[in-house]
Amino acid sequence: MPTIEQLERMREAEPRDTFVLYALAQELAKKSRHEEAVASYRACLEVDPDYLYAYFHMARSLEADDREDEAIAALREGLRRAIDAGDEKARAEIGQYLDAIEP
Repeated sequence: MPTIEQLERMREAEPRDTFVLYALAQELAKKSRHEEAVASYRACLEVDPDYLYAYFHMARSLEADDREDEAIAALREGLRRAIDAGDEKARAEIGQYLDAIEP
């Protein structure tokens, strides 16, 4: 996997590349740089609102950053989009996560 620095350079070259935005967010999250990770997940979703796993992983970063209400909102939106897309695997995974953290 490319480093954060490499991914940032790739993002500068292709700022609307969803794979790069998602990969950058994943690497930032691994380093517990959750605020930056959330920003990159949001950028990914601005380009492609149906990049379903970005909702799941963005919620993980939000939850790790003690932003549970925002995590729940992200999961609800991801679940709605997964249902609309007919993606059963994403629907199940996002739904299970939502069930686990929703009061």
